Order: sequence, then structure tokens, then C-alpha cells
Amino acid sequence: MKLRGAVALLAVTLGMVLCDLVQRLLIGPLVWLMPSSRKRILGAWMQAMAWLTSRPMVFLGGASIAVPPQVPFEPGVLIIMNHQSLLDIPMVCSSVRGGYPLIVTRKRYRHWIPLISHMIRLYQYPVVDPAANRRDALGRTDDLSEVARTAEVPVAIFPEGTRTRDGDIGRFKKAGLRRILQVRAWKVYILVGDGFWKYAKLKDFLRGISEMNGEVEFVSMLEWNDPAADPNPFIEEIRTRMVARLARMRGDSIT
Repeated sequence: MKLRGAVALLAVTLGMVLCDLVQRLLIGPLVWLMPSSRKRILGAWMQAMAWLTSRPMVFLGGASIAVPPQVPFEPGVLIIMNHQSLLDIPMVCSSVRGGYPLIVTRKRYRHWIPLISHMIRLYQYPVVDPAANRRDALGRTDDLSEVARTAEVPVAIFPEGTRTRDGDIGRFKKAGLRRILQVRAWKVYILVGDGFWKYAKLKDFLRGISEMNGEVEFVSMLEWNDPAADPNPFIEEIRTRMVARLARMRGDSIT
């Protein structure tokens, strides 16, 4: 029903605009004044924002969105998930128990998006730019390496780099993930979401939100202990496991 979709979308949009002001005028200064409480403050705020950007879809829109599996809030945790819609982002944030991840984010999102653009700067997300020239792209990946190497909280990445149109696991853009794996050992938590891709476009969201049945499942935790090793076989193993889990979630036969 379009009305339910419109009401849910309006609630989220207004909430993001209001929370953008709160984040700029209260949360940011509070973190600056209380640096020792940075993780606690930003963790609580992130969980509240994940709730704000997902739960109105359930309460007002009639969607079914399952609570994602939990990942520990600690250094050396890498979260990898497929990318079907913008709702994947609050799902990844909600998965970090009592905290927040540093999400590898596209440069274009740093400007003009209420709440999100300032959040990227406040949380110091690593930023990539697929459209950059080679020199700038190398600089961005160097920044990504440094953030991943020094991160004291989990890092999250959507290795497909963009949302898939059919919900299947797309081809991985490996450069960023390779950089992350080459700087330290990780506990790699693999998640797979499904049920969101049909509503990625505005018209489909408004028309069908009450039929949305989104879920995120835990696939496995793999340990990456040798940053000097070739990461490509490890990345392929991750993708293979994600493809197999998505097939099981959909009830497809696996050959």
C-alpha cells in the first residue's frame, strides 16, 4: 500500500533531519568534550540511528525485518556483507553488539545527505572513490589501509561495491578488501542479507513495503592470520560461502 510506504518514508526522513541537528549540535561536541567516552557515546548513538532508519518500516510500513545476528564490538573484527539496498547499512550497524563499525563508504556520500554525511566525518569512516583517477585512488586506498590497521572497533565492507539489481551475490571489487586483509590479522564475520533488493527503488518501496520480508543470517567466522599471504583465495572462499548461504535462504538447490 503506497500510503503506508509514504508514511514510513516520511517518518524516517523527518527523523534523519532532526537527528542531523542533534548529532551536529550535541553528539559531536559531546564526543569532543569527553574523548574517553567516545566509543560509548558513538555506540549508543549509532544503535539509536540504526533503529530510527529501520524500525519505522516495521511499525508504520508493515514490513518484516528480522534483528540481525550479533557481532562482537572489539578490535580486529571485519564484517563482510552483501549489498541489496540502503537498509543493509542499519542492519550492519545493528549487528555490532553495543557499539558501531567503521563502514567503508563512497566519497559521494560525504555531502548533502542529512545525518549520513556528517556521520561519515564524525565516525571517521574510511572513504573510497571508484571514479577517482589512479593517483587519487591510490591515496584513498592508502587511507583505507591506515584506518583498517589502526581501527579499535570493527570494520565493515560491502565488497560488491554497489547494490545488486536481482539480489544475487555480485562480483566482488577486491581492491579495498585486499588492502584491509593485508594490514593485520582479522576475525572475519560473514553475513548475508536477503529480501531487501525488491524494494531498493522508491516506487517499489512505496508500493510494496508491507510485503518486505528482510533477514540477515550469519554465515561463518573465518580467521585471517597471515596478512603477508595472497588474499585472493581467501576472498573467493568468502564469496563462495555467501553464494551458498543465499541459495539456502531462498530454498534453491545447490549444485
